[in-house]
Formats: sequence, structure tokens, C-alpha cells
Amino acid sequence: MTALLFRLNTVPEDEAEEVRELLNEHRIDYYETEAGRWGFSVAAIWVKDETQLATARELIDRYQEERQARVRADHEARRQAGEHETLGSRFRHHPLRFVLYLLGILAILFFTLMPFFNWN
Repeated sequence: MTALLFRLNTVPEDEAEEVRELLNEHRIDYYETEAGRWGFSVAAIWVKDETQLATARELIDRYQEERQARVRADHEARRQAGEHETLGSRFRHHPLRFVLYLLGILAILFFTLMPFFNWN
């Protein structure tokens, strides 16, 4: 019987690839499903043999803890080096996009709140 192991809907591709490599290294038999054309299905990695589920779950839990520590350390190193992305740096790199997004947000707010104001 198959069992759901790891959802892929919001997972970055590099993380999904590392999970696949981890499962292959430990010879865990799995298959993947995709979200489909409109994204209604479950994009996930499934274990084919339910007896391997506990081992696979343990491997992925350990991997995610290591990945979280690695990403946090990388973020902290970038922050201390002054290389992390801030609102100001986004504006400096893409000022037109920043202004267009800001105008879009303001337009949505205006049309959302407009019915609550008495314009008479």
C-alpha cells in the first residue's frame, strides 16, 4: 500500500531534488505525483511500500532540520555581510516595478474600501 511522504506544492526545486537524492541513497522505493494542469491534485512524493514509511519519514525530518539550520546560517551570514535583500535594495534594483506594485496595492485598497466611505 502506498503512503504520502512529502508534499511538493510549495517546495523549492532544489529541496525536492535533495529529497529525491536522499531517498535514492537509502534505496527507498517511491514515486511522484504532480499538481496537474490547474493545480488541483496533490504534488507529492509517495512511498510505495508502507513498511519503509517510518524510515523515510525519519530521514526527511532529519534532512529538514539540517536544511533549516543551513538556510538560517546562510541568511545570518548575508545579513551580517550586508548582502541580504531589504525593501530599500529592492527599490534601488527595480524602481519601476516597485512603484507599479505599490500603485496596484493602493488601487486594490481604494476599490475595496470605497463602498464604506460616504462620498456625498
